[in-house]
Amino acid sequence: MSAAALGLALAAAVVHAVWNLALARESDVEAATAVALLVALVVWALPAALLGGVSARAWPYIAASSVLELAYFALLAAAYARAEMSVVYPVARGLAPLLLVVAALAGVGGAVGALQLAGVALIVGGVAVVRGLRAPLAAAHLLLAGAVAACIAAYTLVDRQGVRHAAPVPYLWLVLVMPGLVYAAAVRARRDEGVLRAHLGTGTIVAGTGMLGAFALALAALRLAPAAAVSAVRETSVGIAVALARGVLGEDVGPRRLAGAAVVAAGIALVALG
Repeated sequence: MSAAALGLALAAAVVHAVWNLALARESDVEAATAVALLVALVVWALPAALLGGVSARAWPYIAASSVLELAYFALLAAAYARAEMSVVYPVARGLAPLLLVVAALAGVGGAVGALQLAGVALIVGGVAVVRGLRAPLAAAHLLLAGAVAACIAAYTLVDRQGVRHAAPVPYLWLVLVMPGLVYAAAVRARRDEGVLRAHLGTGTIVAGTGMLGAFALALAALRLAPAAAVSAVRETSVGIAVALARGVLGEDVGPRRLAGAAVVAAGIALVALG
């Protein structure tokens, strides 16, 4: 893996962790998520228009992925509003590839190798350590993070097929149109009229730009290195996110949770390399 590819993949990991941090630190995570989605649509509209086309055959996948992305962002915002980022992020990011391996074992999404099974074992162990074997964690919080993971796994399966019929950036931009508009309308309907304007700031601009920015950086890395290697490096975002939650959000992240996050990241990397 070249230094350029490594740098781009690491940058994608950092940006992904940072946009999650930007949302998790907001006082009203749901309103901030709604604004960030709208920012993403505005910031990336021109690049999406310039970076390739979309075949008519992509639209069924865009429609399906849009529904899953709407659920993903709604659940992610709900999770960050109720639980610590240093728990939600590694659990959600870790369980998603685990579910993809389960789907593959069921005959959906490809074959499963020994490295992937080893990765699953690490993920399960790492998630248990992040949660704490004895530390209480509300079941609802864990279920929310698990539901986020299920959405990630589901839209990953859909998007693998969808991007065969479209350039990746315009495809993802179109996928985000419906979730952005619908989620913003839903949040505005439950709050006062100025809630979205009140949350337009540095945090939501960073989050909105980073949503597609992390994806674009990963695409650039994929032009220089194999997909498995890029995916493995990107999963350092789990450790980065937990470290940021500790340093920026002041979450109580001790050696146990840091170690658990590292194990989760290692497990995801093995799944990717397998």
